[in-house]
Amino acid sequence: MTTDNLKEYLALLTPYTELRVQSNNIMSMAFLNGNMISNSQNRIHGVSARVYKNGSWGFASNSVVNDAGIQAVLSEAENNASFLDSRLDLRKALFNPTVGKMKKDFRSTKHPLSQGEIKEFIKLLDNYIATKYPDVMQRYVGIQFLSMEKNLVTSDGVEFYSFIPRTAIPVQLTVVKDGVPVNLYEAFGGLGEAQDFLDNPENFFPKIDTLYQELIKKSEGVMPKAGLCEVILASDIAGILAHEAIGHTTEADLVLGGSIAAEYMNKEVASPLVTLVDFANTYNGKTLTMPIYMDDEGVVAEDVVIIENGILRNYMHNKETARLFGTEPKGNARAWQFNDEPLIRMRNTAILPGKDKLEDMIASIEDGYFLTKTGNGQADTTSEFTFSVNMGYEIKNGKLGRAIKDTTISGIAFEVLKSVTMVSDEMTWAGTGGMCGKKQPIPVGMGGPSIKCKVNIGGE
Repeated sequence: MTTDNLKEYLALLTPYTELRVQSNNIMSMAFLNGNMISNSQNRIHGVSARVYKNGSWGFASNSVVNDAGIQAVLSEAENNASFLDSRLDLRKALFNPTVGKMKKDFRSTKHPLSQGEIKEFIKLLDNYIATKYPDVMQRYVGIQFLSMEKNLVTSDGVEFYSFIPRTAIPVQLTVVKDGVPVNLYEAFGGLGEAQDFLDNPENFFPKIDTLYQELIKKSEGVMPKAGLCEVILASDIAGILAHEAIGHTTEADLVLGGSIAAEYMNKEVASPLVTLVDFANTYNGKTLTMPIYMDDEGVVAEDVVIIENGILRNYMHNKETARLFGTEPKGNARAWQFNDEPLIRMRNTAILPGKDKLEDMIASIEDGYFLTKTGNGQADTTSEFTFSVNMGYEIKNGKLGRAIKDTTISGIAFEVLKSVTMVSDEMTWAGTGGMCGKKQPIPVGMGGPSIKCKVNIGGE
């Protein structure tokens, strides 16, 4: 971006004002059975301003990022705030000031790859699959890249610049068993640009081998028995449960809109073994998939402990809801594109690890399932959820058994968490995170340990 000196506009910002220039760069490429089926690049770039006046917000945006465009959005946002204030007459005070100057740039230090170089790398992965596994009827290999570059100043004196890139290399393999196609999907990658991951194709070969081996087991698998049963949810599924079915119920705007979590503050909502946190940027000293150091309201990001030892302790807030609930915001207000206003969003949400060994958890189950991979799912603000399960195994007499075919799990998340009796001691983060679709799509991170609980499973 060329507008590195937004602070030059500070004199034009009337309390309270946020001025943000943002550029989202998106690249996608995919091959199906060796044939390119998509190849696209997109850059969404612009400036926005948001003005708060006596309790009313005025917002404006412009895709023209120059002096005239910036001054235009500032003027329009001010006019919009004044208009709403004249009609609503809310007479609310300004927020407590949030001040900080920060720069977080995760740009790669390696030489950028051309589209041609990326194409050749993906083709090498595809050729490896085609050569080593001729029984794979359909193979999908691709790359998806997103970078979000933001420059924010506020009338409080905030100056923040960030560049956060994320790369995913999705692979899906399909075989045919008894005339029925069976597939399995995995996405590799994480925080960084394409050149940070596409350096040596051989790094991916063991991961592809593991994916194929699991697929073969799945193709020979059985349908689970339907009903309420003891299961172990691996980190992939436990992470989505934490995000979709618990996290959204504790976003303060949804709490105000009628979420079930409105009834549960400081009450037991889970087993005492469960502590659930929305992490801002790091865990155990390591940078997470979606590191947020300051949000789009200029609030310095901090971790939010949502559930502590089974008790609901906090909601996630923006400045407005934090004041309404008598607490402080911790950096959960995020916008997807330059022309979006910030919403209350999660960052990196996970249950904390416990003290149990996974092998002991498996040994403790006489008749149940170990569920390892999930696909699509849905949840609502009652915490009721339904998730697909794309990979899992029987547990019989304390030992892993046959793989199972595609199924679903469902339940009330707070009730499921109350049934937790063991939590594994390892912490696994989804390498590529995910995209959350609350009104605006936005990248998030998720992960966790494995948890032993009871859940409804679909099947025979």
